[in-house]
Amino acid sequence: MSTEANKQVVKKLFAELAAGNLDGFFACLTSDATWRVMGKPDKFALAGKRNMAEMRTLLAGVAEAVKTPLTVTPTGFTCEGDRVAVEATSHADLKNGRAYRNDYHFVFEFRDGKIATVREHMDTMHAKEILVDP
Repeated sequence: MSTEANKQVVKKLFAELAAGNLDGFFACLTSDATWRVMGKPDKFALAGKRNMAEMRTLLAGVAEAVKTPLTVTPTGFTCEGDRVAVEATSHADLKNGRAYRNDYHFVFEFRDGKIATVREHMDTMHAKEILVDP
């Protein structure tokens, strides 16, 4: 696929997430895709590598915690071959009254028109403080 087509798949992935359509979200990924949140794993367990079943569980938990959809907004793309790098910001209001905002850098690698691997860089400490800590 072209770099522009790959970029559109990433945009669709984020749009499906914001719409709360997890089936549409996962349709953008290969069935054997892996998603790795970079960082030091701890008992919060946000950082680490996940398969798609584990990602479904994680996103279902996020859906339970949010009052407004989790929206990831790309602020920049760099595309080359089967790789798309994205800078992005996110926001969601949580049921616990907190506001979740984060900055990201994603690297998506494609196979046969779908996302096969994801490496996500974000402030995992901020996510833990907002989503988990009292």
